[in-house]
Amino acid sequence: MAESMPEPAKARDDEARAEHVYQLVLEGIVTGTFQRGGRLRERELSEMYDVSRIPVREAIQRLEQDGFVETFPRRGAVVRQLTLTDVNELFDVRLCLEAFAARMAAARVAEGHSGGRLQELLDESRTAIDENRPDDVVRLSAELHAEIVRMSGNRLLIESVKPLFGRMRWIFGLAHNRSNELQRDEHTALCDAILKGRPELAYSLAYSHIELGREPVLAGLAETLEP
Repeated sequence: MAESMPEPAKARDDEARAEHVYQLVLEGIVTGTFQRGGRLRERELSEMYDVSRIPVREAIQRLEQDGFVETFPRRGAVVRQLTLTDVNELFDVRLCLEAFAARMAAARVAEGHSGGRLQELLDESRTAIDENRPDDVVRLSAELHAEIVRMSGNRLLIESVKPLFGRMRWIFGLAHNRSNELQRDEHTALCDAILKGRPELAYSLAYSHIELGREPVLAGLAETLEP
């Protein structure tokens, strides 16, 4: 008889499966494969991803905690219907956290810490804009902002903002009315301030970049989202 898997190893394996399903379903929500208001059935997802229902259930619970899914009696889990209030609140939180992260990232660079993948992501996003790949532009923009947060070195901040970047991709995939070229120029200036170790300039540029994006996104979503 085959020996059973040791409990700690089994727990890690179950956790890895739940994380994998979480990422797959999140990607489906962000890209529109799973439509807003659409049901997420455990049986169908378990068959789709070739896993048991346990990691699917755990992934859905996490997605609900992170604001992507809602559950209802007799209906089960459905992809959340975003509102304009949700979008506004996301920008409010980004102003607080990302501007702070930009300042901290620049301060750490000034102290001699690495610039990480920031320049690489900036270059990749420029190429995506030049080649007119809108899905990649949105993805790389979110990754660039996530890298700035990672560079802050604040572990609690890094963990706290992870769900925000999924929401960013989700929202920007629905409406992003600002010029990509303008975004590119703002990203370039922000990254330059961080990589040159200029904390206060980085803070100001991050704040203005986020705030300038609010109105166009809200205007683009005004006809499709409830207040």
